[in-house]
Amino acid sequence: MNNIQALFDLFLLDIETVPQYPDHTSLPQEGAKLFFDKISKTVPENFDSEEVYKQKAGIFAEFGKIICISTGFFHNDANGNTYLKIKSIYGDDEVSILKQFVELTDKFCKHKPKFQFAGHNIREFDVPYICRRMVINQIPLPACLHIYGAKPWEICMSDTMQWWKFGDYKNYTSLHLLASILGVPTSKDDIDGSMVQDVYYKEKNIKRIVSYCEKDVVVVARIIQRFKNLPLIEQENIVFVD
Repeated sequence: MNNIQALFDLFLLDIETVPQYPDHTSLPQEGAKLFFDKISKTVPENFDSEEVYKQKAGIFAEFGKIICISTGFFHNDANGNTYLKIKSIYGDDEVSILKQFVELTDKFCKHKPKFQFAGHNIREFDVPYICRRMVINQIPLPACLHIYGAKPWEICMSDTMQWWKFGDYKNYTSLHLLASILGVPTSKDDIDGSMVQDVYYKEKNIKRIVSYCEKDVVVVARIIQRFKNLPLIEQENIVFVD
């Protein structure tokens, strides 16, 4: 399969998460104990509870929740022009977000027999997080996410962080760094991941978070094109779908 054709089997995604509660004092007593037990071995002895909760809770599926899933896929029109379609599912109702995501992935998977999730660090963060939140919320996993118990080589995803490792298991490279060194326009022109919780709970501006998430999907799409030595998708060829 040529480099261009392979793009059309990719289902790009990026998620944004926040802690389930706006601050650690809102945690139920048992939840607080479990949270601090979980992080106790990875933080300094005299840590600031609020700061640690702010930094860590959102990245753990047991204590966080998904507020946005942005997805994207490449397609050609009748004239052979390549477009990138972006669609986001977002809001305060995580169950609704996850159910809509299942419907979207099922629809894409049925039309793409060589379907693959694609993103940056999705093997270790986005996809496991989605799966865990589905189990917690008692939502049946779609066939494409029946990956528990699978061996690493049996999980077929296009993960740009894994691509950049080239077999080096010690290396972590952020999306922003990878985009910068590959000459791909950055998504970090407004907020970054460390600001999402405050934008959600204090500003209550989820649209700002959605825009940030969508920009990350565009960055990943362009990085994938760079890896395949293809021209980067132009901004006018990016379509945002409601």
